[in-house]
Amino acid sequence: MPDMMKAVIQLRSHHEGEEVVQDMLAEVFAKDSVLYVKYEELEAGPRGGSIRTTIKITPDVVKIIRHGEVESEQSYQLDTTLPGFYRSPYTTFNLSTYTHEMKMDIQGGIGHVSWSYDLYVYDDLSGVFTISLYIQEEPKL
Repeated sequence: MPDMMKAVIQLRSHHEGEEVVQDMLAEVFAKDSVLYVKYEELEAGPRGGSIRTTIKITPDVVKIIRHGEVESEQSYQLDTTLPGFYRSPYTTFNLSTYTHEMKMDIQGGIGHVSWSYDLYVYDDLSGVFTISLYIQEEPKL
């Protein structure tokens, strides 16, 4: 994989029969055994500010880190409960995730990662989510 690759990513989120699909441009690079996917949220935060997102993918953990007007961290590891948080100008709360399914097929920075998890806000189950991340190299014109 080149030092940094421009990529097209697609994030699909399923929750209670609803699907949200986001297509974005991203930068993808590897460092040691970690793959980083960085992009800027297309929709602005609550006050119109931007949100920069980094997805850190290791062989057994996916971590999503958001910085900017909204800040959050969520981590996912198969059969494990991991802590996280969410902060915005209006609220802050603790999160945790229990991941019950995870699949990875990434080679050279290209591929697919998917996971299903229970999301807890404080200690209350908020819902069951399935996320799919597709990464492909940006077409050269």
